[in-house]
Amino acid sequence: MTNLIRAELQKLFTTRLWWAMALVMFAFTAFGLAFLIAQAGAAPANGQPGLPALDDPAWLPLALSFASGANIFTMILGIVLMTSEYRYQTITGTFLTTPKRGRVIAAKLGAGVIIGVFFAIISLLFTGIVAITAVLIGGGSVDLAGGRIPQLTLGVFATLVLYALFGIGLGALVRNQVAALIGGIVWAYVIESILGAFPALQTVGKWLPGGAAQALMNIDFETGLGESNLLPAWGGALVLVAYALLFAVVANLTTTRRDIT
Repeated sequence: MTNLIRAELQKLFTTRLWWAMALVMFAFTAFGLAFLIAQAGAAPANGQPGLPALDDPAWLPLALSFASGANIFTMILGIVLMTSEYRYQTITGTFLTTPKRGRVIAAKLGAGVIIGVFFAIISLLFTGIVAITAVLIGGGSVDLAGGRIPQLTLGVFATLVLYALFGIGLGALVRNQVAALIGGIVWAYVIESILGAFPALQTVGKWLPGGAAQALMNIDFETGLGESNLLPAWGGALVLVAYALLFAVVANLTTTRRDIT
């Protein structure tokens, strides 16, 4: 199994896609952090609450939560890891080399976990360096072991791994790479964003992967839209584990029971 996982990782990391995704992720995160830094401590406007100041202990966890924005990129890599086999017709050779399809899917899921962990590390490092530097320049102090930062870090890892598995499951279900990418992006950026942003809709949104991840990271910032309606942190963790198992089952069943032609 180790050799199969290594082979799956080589299929991805020998291409330009992974570092292109990493560069876009850095730019995406930097843009969000720049806005957060520029607006830190701004006075409330139009009845909306302002962002915490840089020396406010609440600002650093809020900034570090931006690391979870890399979930869209691990999802894309998961989709590509699965659908590229069908797009370039390499799936036949893959299954001839390893006739037990379940082992191939298990290897892809294992590779997805590694991809999620890798992107979580680099996303947290980049976000942490920028955020901690901003806090120190702003006159604040940093306590990485205190507050909700350890829990938030765990949430970022869980979120990025989950979305990589989601991408693999979606790719196995849809197969068409363009359709899977569009569907995944619409789900992450439109559907989950709408259901997660408005407390009135969080009755449904809290049970989706995005809502569960937000609950696990436990970022509670007043947006002016009303009181958040999220699961407790342990509930978010259980929901994320359930989704990870669901995506693994979907990827396995849709691949082992369908013709590859």
